[in-house]
Amino acid sequence: MSLDPEPAGGVPEEPVPAAHHDMGGVQRFRCTPVERDEEPPDEFGRRVDALRQHLAARRLMTVDELRRGIEAIPEAEYLAMTYYERWLRSITTLMLEKGVVLPEELA
Repeated sequence: MSLDPEPAGGVPEEPVPAAHHDMGGVQRFRCTPVERDEEPPDEFGRRVDALRQHLAARRLMTVDELRRGIEAIPEAEYLAMTYYERWLRSITTLMLEKGVVLPEELA
């Protein structure tokens, strides 16, 4: 008797492949030292975080939406961006999706 519940129809579920941002089990990142960033964010990072806080306070975005946007960045772009560049990309995409800003306003 298996303790793992079978999905409806008795068909085993396929394993979900890890996304590019989920680096916990990626072989190339195993056995490498963790890079610790103990320094506070630079001016750019502080400004992006202030924008995130402002938009959240106005209920224009949630942390879950921010994360969804970050996870949607294509792998090559994701790996080429800094931490706060990913945040800004996600915030920009969200505000465009919601019609808070228009594409021509960003040009």
